[in-house]
Amino acid sequence: MWKFPGGLSEPGEDIGDTAVREVFEETGIKSEFRSLLSIRQQHSLPTAFGKSDMYIICRLQPHSFTINCCPQECLRCEWVDLVDLVRAGNTTPITSRVARLLLYGHREGFDKVDLTVEELPAASTGLLYKLYHRELPEECAVTGAH
Repeated sequence: MWKFPGGLSEPGEDIGDTAVREVFEETGIKSEFRSLLSIRQQHSLPTAFGKSDMYIICRLQPHSFTINCCPQECLRCEWVDLVDLVRAGNTTPITSRVARLLLYGHREGFDKVDLTVEELPAASTGLLYKLYHRELPEECAVTGAH
């Protein structure tokens, strides 16, 4: 079955940093975080140590293209055309759905599918948090409003 690279976040590691690290570890591809595309939530997963599981799919921009597949992580790695991935029968359901989402974003603009990230000040003095959301049109982006 074809699937996207993935893995667990390290304690204190941001979502985008996890995606970039996991893609590099599994494929040798250097990339940059662009956005969140989807979140899958699942309960009672036998491999989740008795916890609920969230699988977050990120859109990355590659900075290298030569694949160096990690044999401990993957049987095979390759670049696949999105149209071919959408049509493939040997993918996981989430891979097929996200491939369609990516194809739509590529054709119509990623602003229609992306959840971008914004760093904002937390209620605790001196701390920041990351808010992932759809981009607002410029006429709706009011600065300084509470």
